[in-house]
Amino acid sequence: MKRAIPALVLSAAALVPVWRYAPSTDTTSTTTAESAPSAAAGSTVVSGPTIDTEKGPVQVQATFQGEKITAVRMLQQPDHPQTEAAVPVLIEETLEAQSADIDTVSGATITSDAYRESLQAALDENEKSASSSDSDSASDSESSAESASRTVAGSTVGTSKGDVQVQVTFEGDDITAVEMLKQPNHPQTEAAVPVLIKETLAAQSADIDTVSGATITSDAYRESLQAALDAKA
Repeated sequence: MKRAIPALVLSAAALVPVWRYAPSTDTTSTTTAESAPSAAAGSTVVSGPTIDTEKGPVQVQATFQGEKITAVRMLQQPDHPQTEAAVPVLIEETLEAQSADIDTVSGATITSDAYRESLQAALDENEKSASSSDSDSASDSESSAESASRTVAGSTVGTSKGDVQVQVTFEGDDITAVEMLKQPNHPQTEAAVPVLIKETLAAQSADIDTVSGATITSDAYRESLQAALDAKA
């Protein structure tokens, strides 16, 4: 039986807004407001399945460098004070253990169990994807790609306006979502980013037009995006 450890109440950190353009879905769960950590180029982000509980859905997303877990995010979690206090503890334990073999947080047993289940599925998917990349079996690779989404971060491109870094989510070979991990804090950039993302989803490539008034950002966006596409391939 796993031992229970007390939940730590952490103060909320200042949040950096992240642009995301993807189809919205109706849900009664609460998605964490934390921004995505800045992922290293070529890192892999795998989303575990959504686990329904009596408190609400739980879904974990893990970032990997090879087999190492470098970051964990909660995509969905119950809107409950005990859950909010437990999540940072669960994430810290995961990064230390480098596995889903972590303790239940006292007062948040349901969330802890669902967290471990979703996390383990993400770990299994990352391991399967790594095995598939070394295998000559095309059918195994296709099966792995279909079972879960894969997210790849492009390189950070420095510009005179500020750094630009793009993160791309794939379902198989299809680009299903794009996020800006880094972007200049400028009104023209903020206006241009949704346009660039929309064009990317339509073109399914980095062959998109420059947004008027945001040439520097557009060029850097395409460069980081292409790096992510190349890393995925």
